[in-house]
Amino acid sequence: MSYISGYHHLTLSTDGAQEDYDFYTKTLGLHSIKRTVLFDGVIPVYHLYYGAKNGDPSTIVTTFPFRKPGIYGKRGTNQSKIIQLSIPLGSSEFWVNRLNERGIKASMSSRFGITRVSLAHPCGIDHELVESPADTREPITNERQGIGPHHGIRGIYGAAVAVFDRTSMDDFLTIALGMKKEADSEEGLMFSVPNAGGPSSMVEVLHEPTGPQGTWTLSGGTIHHLALNTGNEENQLKLKAHIEGLGFTDVSDQKDRNYFKSCYVRSPGGALFEIAWSVEGGWAKDEPADAIGSTLVFPPWFEDRREELIAGLEPANF
Repeated sequence: MSYISGYHHLTLSTDGAQEDYDFYTKTLGLHSIKRTVLFDGVIPVYHLYYGAKNGDPSTIVTTFPFRKPGIYGKRGTNQSKIIQLSIPLGSSEFWVNRLNERGIKASMSSRFGITRVSLAHPCGIDHELVESPADTREPITNERQGIGPHHGIRGIYGAAVAVFDRTSMDDFLTIALGMKKEADSEEGLMFSVPNAGGPSSMVEVLHEPTGPQGTWTLSGGTIHHLALNTGNEENQLKLKAHIEGLGFTDVSDQKDRNYFKSCYVRSPGGALFEIAWSVEGGWAKDEPADAIGSTLVFPPWFEDRREELIAGLEPANF
């Protein structure tokens, strides 16, 4: 039995809040799901969530725009490298044309025999829109942005991780996280994330043994973590115990993220993995269910810092 069912979300640290919001909501046609602040540390930084309109797990991409504090990292190896979102078969040409028309350089490519569109977020982080043959989720439509059901993003496909050492990452993904190796070639390794609906989301491992070490801290221009969905607390704690039993004793304590609860573990390939489950109420805990992502909200433990946090955030029009 697997303790994981697909992805929960992907999180990256970007640059400007406005360009980040416009990229995900206007260019890619995702919906704003939640607008709050980074819960860790003391520096006021937005935490922006995007995905399907109702915030389904496995559709969510979240960002920390770091332009205001001006903290930036280094992209390299031993680090998560590419954010991958699933699109319908045959929709790549639409996306290449749409992105190029908007001044975002995009081109078709292929890895593991799967067609994808390669592009970069305005902050420089590589993204891919992947024609996932096994993904049957309803595409995320956005009539206002001109994205219909034949082209809309379906949600998370996965992420690519650049590593010094393929073997240690192979062991971690298959033994610690229970993923299945689907491909092993000169292009890299591909592992399917356990999912009740079948193998439709992946972790790809790219062997880059000679590049510089990428930054692991919260810093603009880098991917921070890849969150897997355990569905509930029981699965999360059993998986935590399993990973610790293998010797990865640095699995974090459970952290309260208000809308979900999380534990984190650093993989041998550098990527930070999170195992998470959504709490009762989810995104509608602090906004009406039909208006999530429309206001700036704070967790109860930050209410006494509300004015200080608002004053420290970067100006942006959402």
